[in-house]
Amino acid sequence: MCGLVGYLAPSGCAPEAMRARVRAMAAPIIHRGPNSSGDWIDVEAGIALAHRRLAIVDLSAAGHQPMVSESGRFVISFNGEIYNHADLRAELGAGGRMPAWRGHSDTETLLAGFDAWGVIPTIRRAVGMFALALWDRRDRNLTLIRDRLGEKPLYYGWQGTGPTRVFVFGSELKGLAAHPDFEGRIRRDVLPELLRHGHVGADRSIHEGIFKVRPGEMLTLSLAQPEPRRRFYWSGADVAASRGHSAGSRPVAPAEAVETLETLLADAVGRQMMSDVPLGAFLSGGIDSSTIVALMQKQSVRPVRTFSIGFHEARYNEAEHARTVARHLGTEHTELYVGEKELLGVVPDLPAIYDEPFADSSQIPTFLVAQLARQHVTVALSGDGGDELFAGYDRYGHGARLMSRAGRLPLPLRHLIARTLRALPARLVDATMEPLRPPPQGKEPNGQRLRRLADYFRSGSLDELHRKLVSGWRFPEAAVPGACPPPTMLDATPPPRGTLSDIERMMQLDMLTYLPDDILTKVDRATMAVSLESRAPFLDHRVVEFAWSLPGDFKWRAGTSKWVLRQVLYRHVPRDIVERPKMGFEVPIGLWLRGPLRDWAQALLDPARLQREGWFDVDVIGRHWSEHLSGRCNWGSQLWSVLMFQAWLEARGR
Repeated sequence: MCGLVGYLAPSGCAPEAMRARVRAMAAPIIHRGPNSSGDWIDVEAGIALAHRRLAIVDLSAAGHQPMVSESGRFVISFNGEIYNHADLRAELGAGGRMPAWRGHSDTETLLAGFDAWGVIPTIRRAVGMFALALWDRRDRNLTLIRDRLGEKPLYYGWQGTGPTRVFVFGSELKGLAAHPDFEGRIRRDVLPELLRHGHVGADRSIHEGIFKVRPGEMLTLSLAQPEPRRRFYWSGADVAASRGHSAGSRPVAPAEAVETLETLLADAVGRQMMSDVPLGAFLSGGIDSSTIVALMQKQSVRPVRTFSIGFHEARYNEAEHARTVARHLGTEHTELYVGEKELLGVVPDLPAIYDEPFADSSQIPTFLVAQLARQHVTVALSGDGGDELFAGYDRYGHGARLMSRAGRLPLPLRHLIARTLRALPARLVDATMEPLRPPPQGKEPNGQRLRRLADYFRSGSLDELHRKLVSGWRFPEAAVPGACPPPTMLDATPPPRGTLSDIERMMQLDMLTYLPDDILTKVDRATMAVSLESRAPFLDHRVVEFAWSLPGDFKWRAGTSKWVLRQVLYRHVPRDIVERPKMGFEVPIGLWLRGPLRDWAQALLDPARLQREGWFDVDVIGRHWSEHLSGRCNWGSQLWSVLMFQAWLEARGR
């Protein structure tokens, strides 16, 4: 795992100046690659590449980057792992296209493939996670490529105007910001998305003129053709909408599906255990991480290192379940119980860790478990992706049931019922329902919950309901005056649905949005902040394609999620050890904002400060803050997104 940066600009700069600039861009991302650094420039072409290396495979100098292909045509700065690179080397050899290998790094394998087969055919052969910048010395163009599911980040954009403008790119925004021509203007129009979803997603970023390469995308540009030519070499939207089936494919029996899934997952796990440095896994004791660890232990000659974080509050604590699974599988297990002090201690570092405003509060324990693992290993496998592929989120069942029941009523009648429910005084609802259904500590009161459910009830379509289910702020535009949000996949530009059921449609949308923009962003920044490589076997694209080829009831059956995946796990772990309600990696943000984080939040939400900075509507934010402090509502997650922007803004010194 590594970090990359670079820029392309009209020639005319001295070699020393070019090298100094690109090295300055690499310096802020040293955490992504603390083992070594390198750079490569071509003054005449105006291209500069730099690389920070976290050595995982081939620890020798033969893996040093940027790396030049044997032909001399291609120069690469590469972040990631190609898990089937040994197979690619064998294929090159069988075809008589094998170069004189300098080492055994996957970077060298990629370059040999580019020389032999071309860029797109090689990338389509590759199984892995990656972000890369490739300079073609013959054609004088730059290609940026991101892996299929979006595990690794890659930002880019033109900065400046006129003939002297510069194209900057890299793994993190802080690397781009180190270039002297980086402008860094905040893109106001994406703030409603940040409030709604807790992140800035798809190809957008917090900065004007700076974008992200999308999952499965590659783009090519040059000084002669500065507008990037964008194409997808793999489309998760198409895989899901087509159910992965080709015409005439035969039905799969349940037993065959379980057997095939285990074979594919075991192969993915085995490949991702490729490492020349210590390796382990995150273990929560849930279905996903337990399956990965079970398949790791089956293929390991020694106990696998596993890691979990524990909380003293029983409602948030999964450590006991993880310990039970670890004991059964015989792993070498390490757990760390953390209290409020340790959790809150991470908050001041969040703007630096996440680089642009990011507001999934589980980012806090994610960082702590990464920090724990890094004390023992350099690579950790995770269960990320299992929920999106096998219908693991509770909202899938809830959403499908609601649409089925509400759909029996005409939409105008549903709107009338919703208005009636919302008209009930929240305090009256709280007083009436609290003796019957007291809300859990730190959760929204019953009156607030009833209004939210009423809003769900009047949804006119499954896509509309799903958007509400994954939203924090319901109408964030009101909190950001003057913003004109760009269209997103969850509103104006939905992917094709095909014949997907309601549950499968929500899974598809989450795989394309929530997974790369929230889950994988959270894990990448948290692990890379401590120089730990995280790998996700569920996101092997062969596993993804097979999961989508299965009928929906292989994933959601009789109210049970992950049916086919559970059958794989039960072969290795007794059912009673892992059967329990889904918990998630939750922290009590709402309670903290009324307690130990109150002064911190109050300073960031000070009305005079908000008025002076001009990003948010003072009255809207003030009303939410006041209602939250009074206990009438729990706006913890909504305020967290505002606070993460405010903290990020403060860290920038503006």
